[in-house]
Amino acid sequence: MSGKRSPARRPTMKDIARHAGVSQSAVSFALNGRPGVSEDTRDRVRQVAEELGWRPSTAARALSGEGAATVGFVLARPADTLGVDSFFLQLVSGIQEVLAERHLGLLFQVVEDVADECAVYRRWWAEHRVDGVLVVDPRTDDPRPDLLDGLGLPAVVIGGAPDVRHPGLSTVWADDAGAMASVVDGLHALGHRRIVHIAGLPGLAHTERRVRTLRAEAERRGLPEVRSVTTDYSDAAGAAVTRRVLRGDAPPTALIYDNDVMAVAGAAAAAELGFAVPADVSVVSWEDSALCRMVKPWLSALSRDSVEFGRTAARELTALLDGGPARAVRVPVPRLTERGSTGAARDV
Repeated sequence: MSGKRSPARRPTMKDIARHAGVSQSAVSFALNGRPGVSEDTRDRVRQVAEELGWRPSTAARALSGEGAATVGFVLARPADTLGVDSFFLQLVSGIQEVLAERHLGLLFQVVEDVADECAVYRRWWAEHRVDGVLVVDPRTDDPRPDLLDGLGLPAVVIGGAPDVRHPGLSTVWADDAGAMASVVDGLHALGHRRIVHIAGLPGLAHTERRVRTLRAEAERRGLPEVRSVTTDYSDAAGAAVTRRVLRGDAPPTALIYDNDVMAVAGAAAAAELGFAVPADVSVVSWEDSALCRMVKPWLSALSRDSVEFGRTAARELTALLDGGPARAVRVPVPRLTERGSTGAARDV
């Protein structure tokens, strides 16, 4: 009987689950190196996948012309603040490491605002440019999750809240509230009662969580002279706010900066005004980096593995692309590394 031969059917994760006698979720965990299955199950799943000739779905779609084998990453921030931002450099490094293992490309674009970011997602979806996206800087009133959910575009929200869930979106989150509480605990123990938090962009969910936590910790301890001031994350803004608050009638004895760039600029601005660190004012950076160890004194900072944060987000996205369930994953709480920039409050 003549006729066109039908193409061979590619094995799926469902086939692997059936042959291995496990659930599809267990298959996703095993093939993507995620916790949740035993080593025996992981080995059995991988052996069955090899026997069936299974390959990751994104690679298979790319070879057949059905997919892009590319992940999208859009950043809506002022472009001039990105070149020295250690967090994003390390985050992207971790993302790229995992994507390279899967032979996936990373399509990166910087835009002016969230409206432009949403427009990029719609265009990428219509043009089949990406198979999924990584979303950063969640907002308090954020249109992106509903948009991506409606488009059916798999996504991982980096830094989102674990209680805000969408069916097709995973979340990788850090406990900003717990981190801020640990910083306030440490400064309070050193006798600091006047604390200013020089924060990042207003409207970002993690900025609001930090501001709320600082306010709650201050109220709990009866500290009326504790406040937050938002900025654009730049060194210029960090220095300008530092000068303004230190020139006030009752200058703070401790400053918390939302990134390392602002902390270094702020410490320099304090020195210009005649404030010694930490004798007159203590300084804490939310992000730790080489910058914090290039100034004297070295800056106390919240340390976390930003590269691993990126790896985790990329693994969660590849799991979604392979048909795994959406979920919320917590990364370790940033740990306060105390160095020479923090000491006892001068008025104690």
